[in-house]
Amino acid sequence: MRPSARLAAAAEILDGFASKRPVEPQLKAWARDNRYAGSKDRRAIADRVYTILRHLLTCAAQGGSTTGRALVLGSLVAVDELTILEIDALCPGGYGLAPLDEAERAALTSPPNHPSEAARLDWPAWLWDHANDAFGTDTPAELDALRQRAPVDLRVNTLKTTVEQAISTLQADDFAPETVGPLALRLPPNSPVFRAEAYTNGLIELQDAGSQIVAAMTGTQPGETVLDFCAGAGGKTLALAAMMQNDGILIAHDIDPARMAALPARATRAGVTCLRPIADGALPDDCDRVLVDAPCSGSGSWRRDPAGKWALSPERLAELTAAQDDALNMAAQHIRPGGTLTYATCSILPVETEARITAFLACHTDFHLLDQRRLHPARDGCDGFFAATLSRAD
Repeated sequence: MRPSARLAAAAEILDGFASKRPVEPQLKAWARDNRYAGSKDRRAIADRVYTILRHLLTCAAQGGSTTGRALVLGSLVAVDELTILEIDALCPGGYGLAPLDEAERAALTSPPNHPSEAARLDWPAWLWDHANDAFGTDTPAELDALRQRAPVDLRVNTLKTTVEQAISTLQADDFAPETVGPLALRLPPNSPVFRAEAYTNGLIELQDAGSQIVAAMTGTQPGETVLDFCAGAGGKTLALAAMMQNDGILIAHDIDPARMAALPARATRAGVTCLRPIADGALPDDCDRVLVDAPCSGSGSWRRDPAGKWALSPERLAELTAAQDDALNMAAQHIRPGGTLTYATCSILPVETEARITAFLACHTDFHLLDQRRLHPARDGCDGFFAATLSRAD
């Protein structure tokens, strides 16, 4: 496909997003309906769509409208920094973008008009106070970090290998990983790590460096009984298994078992043997550690899922905080005296983080706070996370 045709496809998909259609299914449907497009074409179209979603308000301001075409044109100036002559060359008509009209030319050659600091930083206006509460004077830098492309972070699976061996295996496949944590390696954005021998053989797992820190905060040890109460796809579950060295009982649970569909295969690839078969039976009430990686806005990972930034509403946020309270209250029933509860969210919003711990402690006087930590994208170089570890009285 010609570059202009790729841009036209991105504009079509963004028109669907404006009509409240989820982006990922649209990209898959477009690829299914346009089988002539190669993998590079599909990747370029997806990259353009997600780049625009990260900079949605800026692209709209620069393009003069919120139509898919205007967003794409705006991105060519605001993100790619192309000149008007270069943009003209990308708008030949035919199967590509139609030639610019005078209104578009005027918008693209004028500075974008941002109505607020939130708009300048591509942040929903209704969440501005939440961001300031979280970041204070660092708000501009942190929100800017949340609209950049995220790297590919990997966790070395110590059940199968060492950091040195994992790096060597990746290098043999022409990857150049950077070490960013005790077991965390980093590759550039969009690195095709699924094709790497280190991945297919279970030597590494995809996991953000911040998520790895959260798992470590549980303090999990070999020989313990550990419950991952909101396991989902199991990224932290597998990290806990490695911390346990496959010695003990690891239970994965989720209120929606379908979310864990991929976990058994992932566990097998990773060499995990301490994972209790997932079933609908009663959970034990004497766990040494319980992790509650609660459902949340995902605001800390909006650089990876920028569509989520524009889908969140005040009503949905209220639903999530209620679900977080419920998850904490239910999980607390499964901790033995002297055991620990770790609450985590991939969120930077205080209403989903510190506020939930404050509410929980007010109702559960037999728990006290051991440790609490925030991870910020600009400051810490990872997704935004919050985690707090509580101890239950003996």
